[in-house]
Amino acid sequence: MGQEVSHSHFSKNDYKRFSRRLQEETQLLTQQMDAGMFSSHAPMGGFEIEAWLVDEAMRPAPKNIAFFERFKNLLATPELAQFNIELNNTPLLLKGTALNQFECEMRAVFEQADAVAQQLNSKILLTGILPTAINEDFCVENMSAMKRYRALNETTLNARDNQPLKLDIQGKQHFKIEKHSVMIEAATTSFQIHLQTPWKVAHHYYNASIIASAPLMAVASNSPFLFGKQLWHETRIPLFEQAVDTGPGLRRVTFGTSYANNSISECFAENLNMFPVLLPMLFDGKPEEFNHLRLHNGVIWRWNRPLVGFDEDGTPHIRVEQRVLPAGPTVVDMMANAAFFYGITQNLMEEISAESASDKMPFATAKNNFYQAAQSGLQGVIEWGDNSFSGSSLQGLIIEDLLPRAKLGLVALGISNDSAKYYLDIIAERTASGQTGAVWQINHLPQVGGNMQQLTADYLHHQHIGNPVHTWEH
Repeated sequence: MGQEVSHSHFSKNDYKRFSRRLQEETQLLTQQMDAGMFSSHAPMGGFEIEAWLVDEAMRPAPKNIAFFERFKNLLATPELAQFNIELNNTPLLLKGTALNQFECEMRAVFEQADAVAQQLNSKILLTGILPTAINEDFCVENMSAMKRYRALNETTLNARDNQPLKLDIQGKQHFKIEKHSVMIEAATTSFQIHLQTPWKVAHHYYNASIIASAPLMAVASNSPFLFGKQLWHETRIPLFEQAVDTGPGLRRVTFGTSYANNSISECFAENLNMFPVLLPMLFDGKPEEFNHLRLHNGVIWRWNRPLVGFDEDGTPHIRVEQRVLPAGPTVVDMMANAAFFYGITQNLMEEISAESASDKMPFATAKNNFYQAAQSGLQGVIEWGDNSFSGSSLQGLIIEDLLPRAKLGLVALGISNDSAKYYLDIIAERTASGQTGAVWQINHLPQVGGNMQQLTADYLHHQHIGNPVHTWEH
């Protein structure tokens, strides 16, 4: 959804013309892949971090216009709400000390952004859902001044015949509400991990990322509260799925329908055939730029999503975007999560490329595991290929099976032993302690008498100290 549009009102002819171009570009993508014209670049990593601007009372601060007037950094962009921003990084080959370099750059950008926020009597906070946020914060008046967001809101509601979005989440408590805009999506801030892969094996990486989603989600959950109610360990998942609901048909935010069997191009064919055009913005570029395909893909939010980009020499490439993770709790926690993801995805990719993803795990099982992890975190009960872990908690699976896999995967990528050990040890200690960001928030709230403002202030204090969440005291 990163492409800007020039207007927010579209005609029937716009939809027809866009559909024709989308079909042409989808066919071209398949043809270019069959001809070996996509990049075979060695695996590269990168990230997007969505963050909150908060005021002194730990409430959302809708100041991103003033923020970006001061923060002249190409690695930062606006998000849907005026109290959200996005921080990016410089992609690197996944080898040597790349993870350490990522962390250093991430810290530097975060500190620079926070210094600018403080000039506006605000702070930067990294968390999946801000505990102090309330329903009234998510109004169209707080929408960022980008035409693409206005267009998304208008076309989503048009697809629903202007019926309100209905959100209904059953967790430890019950949340039910109606909204007349997509702004509630802005309550879900994430840490999105990118993995550029050689095109021939992109579908194997994509399938491996799908299988990895449940344990990754369990160990990194950080969004237990929404508008004062305790719901899932990662409440972002049901909230986002319901926040951009365009009505009958496949959901725009989804775990997906299946693995990619023979090529990653199958995902883009499904986009064309199964998802109506939502934003029919027309571009003047050549079909080889895939502008219409990329925009259409940008408004289909698979939790594991393939992306088309371009190498520095203009060669098209495929990236897998792992979208399940929340922002926070700290920079080092997020880098440990990324190391875990890269490691287990690489290891699973090597395994399933020799057989098939379905042989490793049926898609329906991977999907069920994912929602179990989102609801219950490390205590979620899952099914895994090895019978010794079927019907057991994710905590045991991660410690006994997946962390050794992740180490092998990082070494196979070429990440240094010291770097792999440093970040995976954080995952091991977090898993053994059971204290994810979600668990810390749930356990800390009674300690502050149920005061969400104090909870958030204490969370921010720990975040700025920067120690991993499993070491945080109550």
